[in-house]
Amino acid sequence: MKVALAQTRFKTADFDFNFNQIIKQVDNTDCDLIVFPQYDLDEIGGKDLSFDEKVQRVQCDFYEKIAEKKYDKAILIGDVLIQNGEINLSDEGFYIVCGKNIYVDDIYRDDVVCDLYILAKNKYFVMESYKEFIESINSRNDFIFVNAVGMSDESIFAGGSFAKNRENEIVKVMPICRSACEVIDFLSPVDFVEPEQEELVYEVIKFGLREYCENTGFKKVVLGLSGGIDSALTAVLAADAIGAENVLGIMMPSMYSSEGSVMDSVRLAQNIGIKTEKHAITHLFENFMDKVGHEKRQDLAEENLQARLRALILMFFSNRDNRLLLSTSNKSEAAMGFGTLYGDLAGGLNLICDLTKTNVYKLSNYINREVERIPQEIIDKAPSAELHPGQKDQDRLPEYAVLDDIIEMYVEKNVPIEEISEKYGTELVQDTVKKIYRAQFKRKQCCLGLRLTERSFCRGVDYPIMQRFY
Repeated sequence: MKVALAQTRFKTADFDFNFNQIIKQVDNTDCDLIVFPQYDLDEIGGKDLSFDEKVQRVQCDFYEKIAEKKYDKAILIGDVLIQNGEINLSDEGFYIVCGKNIYVDDIYRDDVVCDLYILAKNKYFVMESYKEFIESINSRNDFIFVNAVGMSDESIFAGGSFAKNRENEIVKVMPICRSACEVIDFLSPVDFVEPEQEELVYEVIKFGLREYCENTGFKKVVLGLSGGIDSALTAVLAADAIGAENVLGIMMPSMYSSEGSVMDSVRLAQNIGIKTEKHAITHLFENFMDKVGHEKRQDLAEENLQARLRALILMFFSNRDNRLLLSTSNKSEAAMGFGTLYGDLAGGLNLICDLTKTNVYKLSNYINREVERIPQEIIDKAPSAELHPGQKDQDRLPEYAVLDDIIEMYVEKNVPIEEISEKYGTELVQDTVKKIYRAQFKRKQCCLGLRLTERSFCRGVDYPIMQRFY
């Protein structure tokens, strides 16, 4: 039996697009059985749209239209088998194709006896899990894991389908973030070399922005360029994803901004070829304080005012030019509530919201591995929001290496506080955890972001806003 693995794209509730993806591969592939990812709306981000009766009817018609073509090959779409013009859905998961016993499930069980085990479960991308997942499958049968390529709001399905033989040898590994269809030779093992983590993240983030723009109609983006590492990384990712000509960076210095920050932003823009504009906020700030604030106190209200004036400018360009506003806050800042609602947290999409500051630096250095695209001065400088004279992030936050380790242990790995405290001390850990909970109200109001970890603030973490424990 000749088996083909078809790792294909999807668009949520775009049944015509999804239908054409399948038909194209079926028509162009010589095989007895062709295996596709799950295409049921529940599995590709339909959420409550799946309850819409009209949508349910179109979903049923989707399979009927394929069956009507009466292909001479068997077509497995998730756990739905279309064979000889008929649609089959087995309660037990077993099918017979070309005399072979096929088993399909959305989890892996090592006690199933069959000729071919197919794990059909769309799996969203999570950092540092790809190789681990492949190695977790101890195959005793010929085995295929089939994953889709697409995006469901914050979750990205990046492909990476693979096949093993009954000797648990890898015989096929499919590419990341693109469609592919190949016949599987279960007798020919291949070497698997896992890509660098930063390479995977880089490709997935670019893919996520392209998918978001394609599915929502945006063709251009805008972001603020502060001279800091977060906006610099976001700008490079955006330029690489949708083209530098479609990216606009706005520099908005205040009376506290250093000349170096402006020059660093200019150099960044020149390096990556994006357009920029400069609009200082000093006069806007002074006019506001004169007419509304009346007296200057150099307090939190004035710091937040600067961030909100910048958001005002960015949203103007977003509306005027129909540009998607990219927010540039990272996971460390989000955890600590280190951002201004309706200010620097404003935006339509955040590419780096699930990267800690440590991972922001890792990805930036990866991007600079061959040529300096992000100016080294941006990478080397101490992080600062520049909202008052001489401000540095570390004035209010622990060193990022420490903070990020605590965040990863507590938020992403559910390590008990007592265990974390043994490493960093009770006072620091308790204070950090308290801030994580106290900032939940801000995170609830942040824009959509790309999920890159299992427990992301985008999805996977849902702390209560009203709680009295921390």
